[in-house]
Amino acid sequence: MPAPTALLQPTKVPEAAAAPTPDQEDELILDVHDSNPPETTAVLPHSDPEDVEMAVDEEGRPRFAPGKDIDPARRVERRNIPIPPNRMSALKINWSKMYEALAGHCKLQVRMDVKEKRVQLRTSRFTERIETLQMGADFVSAFAMGFDIDDAIALLRLDSLYIQSFDIKDVRQTLGPDALGRAIGRIAGKDGKTKFAIENATKTRIVLAGQKVHILGGFENIGMARESIVSLVLGSQPGKVYNSLRIIAGRMKERF
Repeated sequence: MPAPTALLQPTKVPEAAAAPTPDQEDELILDVHDSNPPETTAVLPHSDPEDVEMAVDEEGRPRFAPGKDIDPARRVERRNIPIPPNRMSALKINWSKMYEALAGHCKLQVRMDVKEKRVQLRTSRFTERIETLQMGADFVSAFAMGFDIDDAIALLRLDSLYIQSFDIKDVRQTLGPDALGRAIGRIAGKDGKTKFAIENATKTRIVLAGQKVHILGGFENIGMARESIVSLVLGSQPGKVYNSLRIIAGRMKERF
């Protein structure tokens, strides 16, 4: 214990820490962040093992997964079938049957344009097959050519039926107006007997529209009917054509 008379020495007061300047404060903050970097984890994308490794067969050829049967997006397609003026009245009479066949059986959208004299067809989301649009167009074209509505509907139900058209002048180009009329008369016959005989023997349907001939039937049947018509145009007697038709009818009966 010091004596009471001893001189008291001043106590040393610790110097206060100098306040850091703004520049030093930034340096300190940077030093702190640099000294303790945050722990960050990188997120790697998910890798599928099938994408990394490709399946290879024994010979080294790659194996691919089978393709999926995906129905592509269908676009709307249209058909415009012109109707001759002489068939407009028949079209109006048989419109209910035609509309039922096109809209009910083919699932097509159909409209009759009286002003433009045509029938418009269009696919819809209810159309199951794209080829039904072409089948409907063939059906309307057959009716426009002059075939009966019941015969034309057969094009929608049977895939083995076709229509073949040709000009009488293509068979014999030197036919004059009078010879052309006689050729058409030989094809039709009296009261249409020759035409009906050809149709029954070959199981076809024939339409005479001026100097155009339209034949509806199977491929082989159309060929036999056309051969008979060409023989009549070239001047063969109807009796000879009838005999050949009998032979054809007998062969077809034996076949079926």
